[in-house]
Amino acid sequence: MKRLITILTTLTLLLGLVACGQAGTQSNPNQSQTQQEGISSVEEPSAPNQSTPPASSTPEADKSDEETPEGGVLVAYFSATGNTEGIAQHLQSVLDADLYEIVPEVPYTDEDLNYSNDSCRANQEQNDPAARPAITGALENPEDYDVVFLGYPIWWGQAPKVIYTFLESCDFGDAPIVPVRVSPGSSCIGSSADGLQELTENAQWLDGQRFSSGASQGEVAQWVDSLGLDL
Repeated sequence: MKRLITILTTLTLLLGLVACGQAGTQSNPNQSQTQQEGISSVEEPSAPNQSTPPASSTPEADKSDEETPEGGVLVAYFSATGNTEGIAQHLQSVLDADLYEIVPEVPYTDEDLNYSNDSCRANQEQNDPAARPAITGALENPEDYDVVFLGYPIWWGQAPKVIYTFLESCDFGDAPIVPVRVSPGSSCIGSSADGLQELTENAQWLDGQRFSSGASQGEVAQWVDSLGLDL
């Protein structure tokens, strides 16, 4: 009887030990899983908020106002024989200006410029107040210029009528216009700009200057300096 009791007691103890061992084994996987999840959260940090751009891509606040382009100087000229063209090129070099040639649709021939012939083309145009010889092309954005130098030869004391055509096709606003007359030797320049001023409503006409066809660039530069313009 005592032996049976001893055997039963031993079995009871063994069963208790087995149950404790199983409980310990079940707790370890949970602990391992928790540790693995912790490692994963360290190795894979959450992605940064993409809605906020990096500082380097943010536009500068002070650049909201665009720079206004500066105006410039224009030298526009008509030259039937090449004399005025030479003076215009001197002006371009001295002023660092844009150069624009006024070109008639029908070029002038030597016979057209035969002033001894009363019926030549030049004489007919100069004697006709309504004459406006057609010109080719068009000057872009004339209102952008701060100062305009206008070169032309003297025909019977006046500017050629092709200059009238040019001025009527451009609006220089209130920009100063400086007439530059070119004539051989000491030819009289007359009041060549008087009729031109009526074609520009708001422009400021300066006195301008007459040059002989052989004037040097130094002479032109000296005159430009005497104008006192802020160029």
